[in-house]
Amino acid sequence: MNALISVSDKTGVVELAQALHALGIQLISTGGTAQLLSAQGLPVREVAELTGFPEMLDGRVKTLHPKVHGGLLARRDLPAHMQALETHGIETIDLLVVNLYPFEATVAMPDCTLDDAIENIDIGGPAMVRSAAKNWKHVAVLTDASQYAAVVQEWKADQGLSELTRFKLAVAAFNRISEYDGAISDYLSSLDLASQQRSLFPGQANGRFIKLQDLRYGENPHQLAAFYRDANPAPGSLVTARQLQGKELSFNNIADADAAWECVKSFDTPACVIVKHANPCGVAVAENALAAYQKAYQTDPTSAFGGIIAFNCPVDLATVQALGQQFVEVLMAPSFSGEALQQLQAKANVRVLQIALPPGGDNAWAQGQNMIDVKRVGSGLLMQTADNHVLHLDDMQVVTDQAPTPAQLQDLLFAWKVAKFVKSNAIVFVANGMTMGVGAGQMSRLDSARIASIKAGHAKLSLQGTAVASDAFFPFRDGLDVVVDQGATCVIQPGGSMRDQEVIDAANERGVAMVFTGVRHFRH
Repeated sequence: MNALISVSDKTGVVELAQALHALGIQLISTGGTAQLLSAQGLPVREVAELTGFPEMLDGRVKTLHPKVHGGLLARRDLPAHMQALETHGIETIDLLVVNLYPFEATVAMPDCTLDDAIENIDIGGPAMVRSAAKNWKHVAVLTDASQYAAVVQEWKADQGLSELTRFKLAVAAFNRISEYDGAISDYLSSLDLASQQRSLFPGQANGRFIKLQDLRYGENPHQLAAFYRDANPAPGSLVTARQLQGKELSFNNIADADAAWECVKSFDTPACVIVKHANPCGVAVAENALAAYQKAYQTDPTSAFGGIIAFNCPVDLATVQALGQQFVEVLMAPSFSGEALQQLQAKANVRVLQIALPPGGDNAWAQGQNMIDVKRVGSGLLMQTADNHVLHLDDMQVVTDQAPTPAQLQDLLFAWKVAKFVKSNAIVFVANGMTMGVGAGQMSRLDSARIASIKAGHAKLSLQGTAVASDAFFPFRDGLDVVVDQGATCVIQPGGSMRDQEVIDAANERGVAMVFTGVRHFRH
């Protein structure tokens, strides 16, 4: 038996070659890989010796030869194929180990040039992988170091690989080739040759997603669904979660969990977010998880029933005990104490997810965000840069005679952060780091304001002295009048309406402070 090994990433390849040699498999290799294996005392034949033709064109042509592809493609169950090999002196290649030139890593470098990219487009490697994967019933193909150990273990135990294993390896190989070609297409079709600048939106978008699981059904029981992740997921994103207990996540669980997690991880102090039907119905910050939860729950206890709850801080036993007052679908946090997990076992149906927060730093939140958002439309796709804008105090423009107090500024920032995650039209009342009323998803901004106040009334919360955020500008003064009538004393909004001055005059007339952000946060 022959194994052809030609890898760009040498991780684990020496140990693999040693194991194959011990199994009696003859080693064939190329260039630097052959030199590495030979230096370890392994008997290895150069591909040039196999083909009788030297490598040429700086290594661009070395494996593109009938003695390589014939050995990979010949079907062992067809006498005519085997006769052809014998006639032309071609040996079978039974195992192919290839990983490709690092194209993706190269183009990710900020100083990458077109020449750099072109030199890292592998030709011979993908060609061999396709040949071996096509002939999977007779040839095994390894395309990643993570596959080595299991293959060696099975080969030792069974004196070869099962048909199922070879098929899985072939599928993985074709997936890798697809991913590789997609990355090349994305890069080249995004590049302006004259300026050497890349567009965020390539001429052809090649989405590459890996299925995590099939789901019982979709948004409704008559719909089929599955859950996928990006080929290279961002740290701190929902797809990196580890489910510790509970039933299988549903389509709606995942969608709502994502909304809750994206919102809660935007806070840098202990926070709790409760989401129902993709909208935050309670958000609060406090000194610890328990206090944050108690404040968030107080906003809208009715909607919180059957909700998704997310924390950006460790969850302890006291917090889990407090959660006992409501039905929880999904509970998420960076970590849980041992006592908390033990208590949660009594609620076996609660889905408990542990998700690490993004790495630290000033842009920690952005690191865990999508860079591009997509939305399906009829036979098409909308793509946009994600709404990752973070508002700072210095970004606010006070437009009224009365300026917000320091405490009001903090509430305005909190309200603005929450409004970003509420479906448009969004109106959010807050006080002391806690949502007091949330109005979401209405065709009229006035109705969102009224619904927010109704919610506060149901929760027996007073809106006197609250701060209000509006995700988009007030087109007329009537919206401002509604929130001030309910008790708001300061307002944050983007501005940008042709009637801004009318709204500013109304704020001055009502004696409230108002700041403009210059940024809108529609969320549909």
